[in-house]
Amino acid sequence: MNTGLKITAFTAAVAATFGTAYGVGRGVDPVAAEKKPASEHGGHEDGGGGGGEQETPTETAPPGGLQISERGYTLALKTPRIDAEKREELRFALVRGGKGKNVTAYERQHGKELHLIVASRDLTTYRHLHPTRAADGTWSTPVELPRAGGYRVFADFKPTGAKEGLTLGADLAVAGEHEPRALPEPNRKTSVDGYEVSLKGELKPGKSSALTLDVERNGRPVTDLQPYLGSYGHLVALRSGDLAYLHVHPTGEPGDGRTKPGPGVSFAATAPSEGTYRLFLDFKHEGQVRTAAFTVQTGTTAGAGAEAGEPPESHDAGHAH
Repeated sequence: MNTGLKITAFTAAVAATFGTAYGVGRGVDPVAAEKKPASEHGGHEDGGGGGGEQETPTETAPPGGLQISERGYTLALKTPRIDAEKREELRFALVRGGKGKNVTAYERQHGKELHLIVASRDLTTYRHLHPTRAADGTWSTPVELPRAGGYRVFADFKPTGAKEGLTLGADLAVAGEHEPRALPEPNRKTSVDGYEVSLKGELKPGKSSALTLDVERNGRPVTDLQPYLGSYGHLVALRSGDLAYLHVHPTGEPGDGRTKPGPGVSFAATAPSEGTYRLFLDFKHEGQVRTAAFTVQTGTTAGAGAEAGEPPESHDAGHAH
């Protein structure tokens, strides 16, 4: 194996690899402005402004997470660089308006005021974190990332009084020996901590479609999944190349009289464009949250019997509750 490059060369390497995707959120492939799906702009319904202010409606919008600023809000990452393999504090704030005032009032969504996703640019490392907010609006959370390289930080939130939520993204540099990895091959089955998870359904560009993820352990269906963030599963999809963010939830919830606690967890998802996506399913069983990861291509039907895939790296460290 070749010796990894030092982080001093990292910025240039990323710029050469991703071009304008690194820092401004444009993909490797050109992406035209798309109509925003009714339920999946960062996992939120369409609507107007934040903080009770009226916003000008638009017919098109980019997918979630590609912009650091949107509708008068900015993700201010106060820790833009950390070291690999070290537990460090990640700090940030959501800033509103030209005066730079921190947002201090949020509506709870799925049990939390804010969901923080951290993913490596090669989509092999994934974290779903729930940071703590200080009185001045500064958020913080400990994080330990296993490998150096380029990462993207996503803040999924809804300010109090806003008609819809937002997903903003910012780049994070992780220092250390850096060796790029290829995107894992498309897969329909994956294993994590003795659990086997299979993906059924087809991810379609610009059209809502059903995805079902079945959880088994030791060859037996898991029928006693536990609620996590108000549902039996939590799904995040990231587009390869620019990491456009799609945040969806199941088509049912615990206690609704029709949704069973496994083995299947169903979602309605819409891909913003054709391409390859990395899907991360968080599910809870016997008191522990685990993450199953899949690589899928739009227009490809997924069913049982496919090859096992590679789980996200160091997944167990990826949840803070």
